[in-house]
Amino acid sequence: MLIETLKSLFNRDLNKLKVEIELYENENQIWLIDKNISNSTGNLCLHLIGNINTYIGTELGKTGYIRDRPLEFSLKDIPRSELISKINNTILVVNNTLDTLTENDLQAIYPQIVFEKEMTTGFFLVHLATHLAYHLGQINYHRRLL
Repeated sequence: MLIETLKSLFNRDLNKLKVEIELYENENQIWLIDKNISNSTGNLCLHLIGNINTYIGTELGKTGYIRDRPLEFSLKDIPRSELISKINNTILVVNNTLDTLTENDLQAIYPQIVFEKEMTTGFFLVHLATHLAYHLGQINYHRRLL
């Protein structure tokens, strides 16, 4: 049950991320920062893609993805079409990986220590879904401010 819920939430919010990026009238605005806004939508998008591909793709799906977290915040001016393509690939990774999990897998300890203590895979997947939603809200607000 939780697996289907997580799939639904990740798909909903990753698809909403694509919509948010597509709604920017000027593609350059995706990369703007201003005053106290230190992360652009583009960098938050790259961060979400890196985060999900690392913790779901690499750790659970064994995709071999290698994360370069500093680049998530330093790269600039990646074309909108490339961001959308990266999101689409991330959706595939999430669905393919979650389709292999069982309810017993969710009760198992997540294979990596992330917050300085062990946690179940189910707990960490819920955290990842809320992390996505948190940054999606920031992206929506960023777009509407501009």
